[in-house]
Amino acid sequence: MYISPAQTYQEVRELSKAVHRIEAGIDGVLNKTKNLRDDVGDHETRIRALERARWPLPTIGVLAGVAGAATGAISLLAR
Repeated sequence: MYISPAQTYQEVRELSKAVHRIEAGIDGVLNKTKNLRDDVGDHETRIRALERARWPLPTIGVLAGVAGAATGAISLLAR
């Protein structure tokens, strides 16, 4: 079976087009995963900020309980 240079050239051109399509697809996937990595990093930062902002709530609850108990004790002893 004889393959002419024109046929070989045509096959190489088609292969080149296929490789370019694959590269474009890979670039698209890489861009999407970069966006996902950025989103995950942003969410991690936001969650850490929320965790840091939350720590005073139990302390405030304890202080309010102690203040209420102290007020009750003072009013009981003041009678």
